[in-house]
Order: sequence, then structure tokens, then C-alpha cells
Amino acid sequence: MTAPPSTGTTSLSVRATAPSPPPVAWIPVGSAALATVFVLSVTSGQYGYHRDELYFRMLRPAWGYVDQPPLTPLLARAATAVFGDALWAMRVPAVACVAVAVLLTALTARELGGGPLAQGLAAWGFGFGGFPLVTGHVLLTATVDLAVWAAVILFVVRALLRGEPRWWLAVGAVAGLSMFNKLLIVLPLLGLAVGLLAVGPRRLLRSPWLWGGVALALVLGSPNLVYQATHGWPQISMAGAIARNKGEEARILLLPFQLVLFGIPLTPVWVAGLVAVLRRPAWRPVRALAIAYLVVLVVTWMSGGQIYYPFGLLAFLFAAGCVAVAEWIARGRLARSAVVGSALAINAVVSASIALPIVPVDILGRTPIPKINQTARDQVGWTVYVRTVLDVYDSLPAQDRARAVFLTDNYGEAGALSRYLDASLRRAVYSGQNELWNAGPPPQDSTVVVAWTQNLGWLSRLFATCEQRAGIDNGVDVDNDEQGGVVAVCRDPVGGWSAAWPRLQHYD
Repeated sequence: MTAPPSTGTTSLSVRATAPSPPPVAWIPVGSAALATVFVLSVTSGQYGYHRDELYFRMLRPAWGYVDQPPLTPLLARAATAVFGDALWAMRVPAVACVAVAVLLTALTARELGGGPLAQGLAAWGFGFGGFPLVTGHVLLTATVDLAVWAAVILFVVRALLRGEPRWWLAVGAVAGLSMFNKLLIVLPLLGLAVGLLAVGPRRLLRSPWLWGGVALALVLGSPNLVYQATHGWPQISMAGAIARNKGEEARILLLPFQLVLFGIPLTPVWVAGLVAVLRRPAWRPVRALAIAYLVVLVVTWMSGGQIYYPFGLLAFLFAAGCVAVAEWIARGRLARSAVVGSALAINAVVSASIALPIVPVDILGRTPIPKINQTARDQVGWTVYVRTVLDVYDSLPAQDRARAVFLTDNYGEAGALSRYLDASLRRAVYSGQNELWNAGPPPQDSTVVVAWTQNLGWLSRLFATCEQRAGIDNGVDVDNDEQGGVVAVCRDPVGGWSAAWPRLQHYD
């Protein structure tokens, strides 16, 4: 029998034709997104601002800053401009980002062949996972990354599984725009490149569509890249500072925290996803994403990066695991559904208790939550602290108040003063941390300083005199970075501000 003639066409996908994915399960997926939005919204006004949110309020619109690109501060400013300068208003973009990530993660499970059960598991598990709830409650650069990562992963899966290389342009578009939030998107994409080289399909690396996506990312991200290049690549300096200051702790916590980013009850799901992606023939085209997760994990550990850096790829493994778990449930008895449902419910309750401001603030310090969730402790005490600083300022003679400025150790403290002090005093708030250092030095005749610091001994070497006037105490025994600090009155910077200000600069 004669074989049919070859068409001479070489596909860049492992599968010439990909089966259509199942229909979108809008009821379980949409209800999960709405439930996530509801829970995050009703708790968004509790406790107080996170230190990063206070920082974002201070930053004027710009093409970039020494510690980050401009997108998240612009979102914070836009939200408060539209909804008002309120805590809940600043968090509207955070809630929206998590809701989008919930939908995209469920769609990724669908691309992998997951039906309504798999899509529902992916949506509910993601929406009420530990890290999504933490980052959805406060507006952080990592919050925006949730939606960005989810979109990039979905488009990569579509390009690989559907055999539709035009999706690489969508990958490039999202990656380029995400550079206005952080350059971190480069990490999972480099991991993907290593994965393609290791397990294929390698011929994709010759695809003009893929390289078109790379070019599109560079074009769209070029304003931020130009800012970085013309300002001496400050984010590289920031990354080095983070590694020096927090790298050792991050390396210790990296692997254990992979188990709790979604929650320990859901860890078997993403582990099952990892195994399935590496072993299933039908998922061979996306095997590179599993390798990418392992690569990013290793790079993060070696560089001392933050523990959440691999999360975008971990979410892909979770979506794959939901497909495998749904198939496992379908092959078994009702008890399997009960086991998985119980795991989801337990994980949601535990994650919400840790991630969200459910525990009353006056007993929060007597629980382990502040030690587990840094964002919780970073929201406590700001109004009390500012009142303490203002009392010291008010105690000064009138002639001293006229030439006084406020100086803080970090941007959270400066942001708190800027938020809660009267408008007439906000212009006198300074800090040497990150972008705020560029707003200084204070005027040369501002020789009286109300200093909020954790290190009075070091600070006193920069001034002729420093006298402690008050202690910093939030009154609820929450041990955050400010607790135990002091407020001091310092006078006459040694050599003037031109000599003292450069010594106050620090990146962390």
C-alpha cells in the first residue's frame, strides 16, 4: 500500500492538531471569583495600611523609581483618585488582580483538558490559597504579578498545546507590559527557555512567532528598560541589597514556604501536577514549564531572592494537579470528593485566618499570625506611632518647630507621617531609603530634626546632639519593624546636610 505524499510542512508543535478544550465552567469558576472578591472586599478596610501602600502614596508619577517600575504606584494613585483617599480604595486594584488570576488559572486547567470539576478546583483553590489571599488583601507589586504570571502561563500553554504559535505574541505583549511593574517576569521566561532546551520541543526556539514575541516584549518594555539603563540599573542594586539583607533568611525559608504558598492541605495537588506534567504523554508539549519551575526555584535559592518568585509556575502545576485530581475523583467513590472538598475547605479557613485581618488587632500579638504573615504585622500601629512622633514635635519651642523636619529610617514610617500629619507638615517628611532619598536633602536651615529610628546610636554620629524623647509602642504587642524604636530630637547635622545626607542613603 502506497503511503500518502508528504505536504512538506513542518509543525512547530508536538501535536499537529490539538483537541478543543472543554467548555468554560462559568458557574464554579465565576462563583469562586465572586467569592474571592467578596471576602477580600469586606476585609479590605481592617487593620491599617501596609508599609508599601504608604510608600506608594508618597511617590509622584514618574517613568520609574530606584526600587521599582511605575505601574503599582500609579495604580495606587489612580484608585485613590477615583474612589477617594481611603484604605479600601487603594486595595481595589489588588482585589481585581486576584479575581483576574482566579479566572486565568481556571482557564489554564481547561487548556490542560480539565472539565467543570477541574476548573472549579483550580478557581476555588487558587482564590482561597494562602499567597493569593495575602497579596489580594494589600496592594503590592507582587499582587500585580499574580495576574501577569497567570496570563503569561495561560498563553504559553495555549501556544504549546494548541499548536498555535501566534500566542507567543500575546506572551510577549503581557511580558513587555509587565516590565512596568517589575522585571521579575524575565525569571520564569528564562526558566521556560531552559526547559525547552532540556526537554523540548526544541524546534520552537526557531519559531519566528516566538522571537516575534521576544521582540514585542522588548519594544513594549523599552521605556522601563531605558529608564533603568539611563539611571545606572538601580534595580540591580536593589536586588543586591535585598540579597545581602534578606538573602540568607530567604534561602532557609524558600523550600518550606513552597508548601504553604497555596496551603499545606493543597500541596498534594500541585505535587500531583508536577508528576503528571513530567510523565503524561499528552502533556509533553508543556513539560518545559515543570522544568522551568525547578529552574526558577534553584535560581531563587542561589540569588537569595524572595520566596514567592516561583509562584507563577507553581500555580501552573496547581492547575495541572487539579486536572489530575478531578480525574482521580471521577474514577473513585464519593469518599474521594469528600476528601478533596474537605482539603479545600480546611485550606480556605486556615489561609483566611492567617492572611486576612479576621483576628481582632488587640489580640493579634498573642497569636502566631504576625510571625507567619509579615503583611499582617506591617499593617499595625501606624496611627499610634504618628501620634507619638507628633507629640514630640508639639513639645518643641515654636522657634524649633519653625525649622524642624521629620526624618525616618524607612519609607513605611515616612509614608505614615505623610498620610496622617497635617498637610502643612507633610512637606517636611524625609527618609534616606530607596526613592525617598532623592527627595532630599532638607533645606540647609532645617537644623532641628524629629527622628523616628531604631538605631539612635548610629544616627547620633551624624548630628551635634541627639536626645531621645519617646519610645515607639503600638500597644498591642505586635512585633513589627517599628516596635521598640524611639523618637529623638537631633540638632545641627555635622558638616551640614550636604555632608550628612549622603550617609543616610540606603537600599533595602
